Amino acid sequence: MAESESQEGNYDNRGNKVENFKMDMEELLEKMEKLTVHAAWMAYDCVPLQTNPDLHNAMQHLENAFLRCKEQIEKKWQDVLME
Repeated sequence: MAESESQEGNYDNRGNKVENFKMDMEELLEKMEKLTVHAAWMAYDCVPLQTNPDLHNAMQHLENAFLRCKEQIEKKWQDVLME
């Protein structure tokens, strides 16, 4: 009798392991799909940069402007906190 209960416990453990494995595989597949889409968009975004050098310069200009603006906002925020 104890032997049959032991076998049922083993079967339940295997069933749980299989379910956990399926869930883990589904999660991994979803992550891989997201990474694949992200990589495809990165490649898609690189094409204009390769074909139009002015775009890179414009992006660099925007980044510099953003950093200057961010610096000014941080200074203003510090001034507000001091008051």
